[in-house]
Amino acid sequence: MFINKTMTRRVITIGPEAGILEARGKMEENGIRHLPVVDENNKVVGIITDRDLRSALPSVFSTCREDPKELQRISALKVGDVMNKKVTTISPMDTLEDALLLMHKSNKGALPVVDRDGNLKGIISTRDLVRAFINVLGIEEPGTLLCLVVEEKLGQMKKIVDAITEEGIPFGSILVARHWEKGKRAVFPYLLTVNVAKVKRKLENMGYTLLDPMEWSLDQTRKS
Repeated sequence: MFINKTMTRRVITIGPEAGILEARGKMEENGIRHLPVVDENNKVVGIITDRDLRSALPSVFSTCREDPKELQRISALKVGDVMNKKVTTISPMDTLEDALLLMHKSNKGALPVVDRDGNLKGIISTRDLVRAFINVLGIEEPGTLLCLVVEEKLGQMKKIVDAITEEGIPFGSILVARHWEKGKRAVFPYLLTVNVAKVKRKLENMGYTLLDPMEWSLDQTRKS
């Protein structure tokens, strides 16, 4: 799925000359934590986050809030003074997987979506990604998650899918993860039913090892 299909198009933005108190007000009013900073041509020149504001503004417990000089200093601060000018952006034609990896590597909670000319087209946040993957994985519907250990070779996925569909069971999704044992993969079918005893026996009779998905740990993949 491409970013332009799931990004937030109505982006709340701010200019670099705006005050940081205005930025805080926009975040609080709209319930957001990231504000792309754009110039008069809607090109992204920075980004300001709630963390940036917390660093710039005094604590609610600080006595400097009652100091006129400190209040004057805060009121004079501009967004351009505290924003991050090195913005990590993404293209509308990148994928959800691209966004997920980029957020993970850059430790960002949101990415402005820009075209080739740097014009702001949207923003994608962790909230958008969660919503998109819930939809893609079909996990809003009640069902059962299985975990199978299979040999890493061509045709395995087709055998599993065929075996399950022969029982008239619809899929919500099916994921594949690395396994710590060389030449193995872990396959996670999410089935839109709770009656899985028969299909589990069928898969075991086909030679697949079934594990309890609740006991699966992503840390196990690091053993490889």
